[in-house]
Amino acid sequence: MGDLLELLAVWMPRQRWYGTKGRDPLLTPVADWPIDDADARLLLVRDDAVQPAIVYQVPVARRAEGSVPPGSLIGPADEGRVWTDATTDPAFTDALYTLVTAGGEAGTDEDGFRGIPLGAADRRPLASRITARVLSGEQSNTSIIYRPDDDEAGVPVICKLFRQVNPGINPDVELQSALAAGGAAFVPGAIGEVRGVWMTLEGVPVSGSLAFAQEFFEGVEDAWRVALDAAAAGEDFSQRAYALGASVAGMHVALAERFSTLAPSAADRSSVNNAWERRLAIALMEVPQLAPYAEQIHRVYERALETPWPDLQRVHGDLHLGQVLDTPSNGWVLLDFEGEPLRPITERLQPDVAVRDVAGMLRSFDYVSGAVADDDGAAVRAWVIAAQQAFLDGYADTTGRPRTDDDPLLKAFELDKAVYEAIYETRNRPDWVGIPLAAIGRLAPLS
Repeated sequence: MGDLLELLAVWMPRQRWYGTKGRDPLLTPVADWPIDDADARLLLVRDDAVQPAIVYQVPVARRAEGSVPPGSLIGPADEGRVWTDATTDPAFTDALYTLVTAGGEAGTDEDGFRGIPLGAADRRPLASRITARVLSGEQSNTSIIYRPDDDEAGVPVICKLFRQVNPGINPDVELQSALAAGGAAFVPGAIGEVRGVWMTLEGVPVSGSLAFAQEFFEGVEDAWRVALDAAAAGEDFSQRAYALGASVAGMHVALAERFSTLAPSAADRSSVNNAWERRLAIALMEVPQLAPYAEQIHRVYERALETPWPDLQRVHGDLHLGQVLDTPSNGWVLLDFEGEPLRPITERLQPDVAVRDVAGMLRSFDYVSGAVADDDGAAVRAWVIAAQQAFLDGYADTTGRPRTDDDPLLKAFELDKAVYEAIYETRNRPDWVGIPLAAIGRLAPLS
């Protein structure tokens, strides 16, 4: 294991899913489980390069040198063999498919894992012979798409392998499974999950989510691309935006019914406000253009604290147009209920303010105006406003709560999101910083 850990310490920082860029990993083995083939293994390794330490899931396979798919090599194993990333290895991908569709287990109750089918397979036929392919471009996890072989019937499946694992059920598994079990058409069917048990540093066994499989929609686009194309063509998007607002509202209504809600306390309000103020303090240091708006931003936050708040509930937590698919069978379908990956898992599991999701979608619509190359900026801006208003109408009509054009809480969450965007764009895409700055000017105008 020692030699493999040394190889992983070099290989992991080059992977998109590695979360501590710029530091050398300090790895300790947490779990080592065989996957059918004795030379394919599922590892959990703890990285103490950052505190609190992060536990990563790393499937590996030992294969003959020269038989490794491009980009999968980790390093030398023994004479004539090398260690590879098993997410591209049939022994691992086939075993993972079996776990999520049919179940199974390995190891013990205190050191092992098990597959848990979630019922969608009872209503949707699954293929027995499949071809697996790793989805490229993911940042935080690794997803594998399973398609039926040519002569097989069955729905395609996408299985997300969580690279960072934590005690407890991942909210992506918990929330989406609950919504799917309730018959919601605005989420994919839940196929199955893999849950593991491992030991903490203190020798206490903990259980957590390792993988989650759901129905995969072939040949569809996300709402970001659909909205961009509509805005660029000058097509009215009001009906589509209204339907999207209704889907988001339906999600919130269903989550409030299936999970506990609670009245926000003074401590809850203070916690949210502290997060707003911390983000603003960072922005004022990194984005000089924000300085003239600081006092007005504080006033928006103060007004939000004085207004009545709805009950706190479970929410999506990271909702934007890129998290929504446009499907011919189900209409708008919402994805990725993990919440903001950089937030601690304990925070993402807590009830929150549903307005956070609404604000995220409004900001996503606003980005369309910056992404569309159009000589007539006024026309694109009008498109964005019409889409946002239709989205809010669809949301209000579905929840049954009257809509107001002056919602202090929504404005504060929208403003906080724009402040975050100003930081992000300054660090990563300076040419785009004008988009959130313009939004801040509208939400907290200079007097």
